[in-house]
Amino acid sequence: MADHALTPEQLAPVLSTAQQVAVTWLRRAIARGALRPGERIGQDAAAAQIGVSPIPVREALRILESEGLVTFAPRRGYFVTELNLADVEEIYHLRGLLETDAVRRGLPHASEADIGALAIAMADCEAAHHAGDIAAELAANRRLHFGLYGLAGSDSATRLIRQLWDATEAYRALYYGTPSGEREAAAAHRAIVTAARAYDTDACVAALDRHRQHALDALRIVLGASPPRRAAGQ
Repeated sequence: MADHALTPEQLAPVLSTAQQVAVTWLRRAIARGALRPGERIGQDAAAAQIGVSPIPVREALRILESEGLVTFAPRRGYFVTELNLADVEEIYHLRGLLETDAVRRGLPHASEADIGALAIAMADCEAAHHAGDIAAELAANRRLHFGLYGLAGSDSATRLIRQLWDATEAYRALYYGTPSGEREAAAAHRAIVTAARAYDTDACVAALDRHRQHALDALRIVLGASPPRRAAGQ
């Protein structure tokens, strides 16, 4: 993961409209599982589906590569980043450290409006789930979590947490696509928002820890069930 990765908000002023469209399309395709971990991304096919030329798609893939979401293999092209279990466990460990620190620093200073925004994101998550829109659910999920972490007022911490999240985005779509993942996420979000409303930092951190651990346990199953990668050229 590159430290210089830009957020979508930071990219907006410097990207062409076609590049913005390609970045958004590819990110959503990965998030909803249309492009799965280890899958090759055909640039011409993606360009045709998006309705742009291959050049903006190529630039979009370079941006996503800098974020760790896709990987480039010489003479083979771009692939959705595929992680092993050790990678995932390390990412979740680092997330726990950074997210706990952000909540402990930020939640005591949250305003009523901040807490209200978290509740709205939670409701949007549940509405997207009932509508069967995994991409919208993932977007609302990120809004909830990053609304909470952003209370710390640290752009550096938020950037690092976002990079860790982006590295496992393709796997998060698989987790959210399971009934147990959906049920657990909804319960966890309610516990997180309830604790935030009470300004109970310990309870909020504990709810996040349980939420993160449940997702990691589910991803262990996903990774264990994944077929082995085929050798180059196969």
